[in-house]
Amino acid sequence: MQELLSIMRRLRAPGGCPWDREQTHESLRPYLLEEAAEAADAVSSPDPADLPDELGDVLLQVAFHSVIAEEAGTFGYADVERAIVEKLVRRHPHVFAGADVSGSEEVVTNWQAIKAAERGGRVRRPEQRVPAALGALAREAKAQKLAGREKGAPEAARGALLAAAQAAPASADGVADVLEAVVAWARAAGVDAELALRERTLSSLRALPDDAGLTS
Repeated sequence: MQELLSIMRRLRAPGGCPWDREQTHESLRPYLLEEAAEAADAVSSPDPADLPDELGDVLLQVAFHSVIAEEAGTFGYADVERAIVEKLVRRHPHVFAGADVSGSEEVVTNWQAIKAAERGGRVRRPEQRVPAALGALAREAKAQKLAGREKGAPEAARGALLAAAQAAPASADGVADVLEAVVAWARAAGVDAELALRERTLSSLRALPDDAGLTS
């Protein structure tokens, strides 16, 4: 990691790369999202070399932001690493503090309780608990969970989906109604709608010829 940070410092230094020197936390936001999405796609890639390559691009974003902050005197990479190390230790008392848990469900419950305690009991609004950068289907799934909507039976959710599709007008609201029902059906079936569609789209793209969409 130190070698990567050294390279980033050189790129950002006078006489370094003009493009890298111009970047800010804000300008890098789309790249952070894009690199994370590409790493998620690489998980299902048939080529095992794709994942370490894409994870490296994600790590580059960590280094980039750390060096920008270092220059501004706000934080550095050591602060980033220390924060996640302390968080992992703090949120795993069953590993590092001798606490007993009955299984993974209790681990998740404890994690949420510790997370709430870290905020000093402050309650965040629902829209603050669901990252805006998530895909629309993933956000809807989290919104349904926050709202306490039960998953129900897949057959019932499928019936509600079909009813929504038949009743929906050909408009943005109508499409949103159907997509909301799709996510509810996926949750009932134990399927991550966001990942399912991403995988299908990725498969479709891989089946296209290399020159698809190109004009002469």
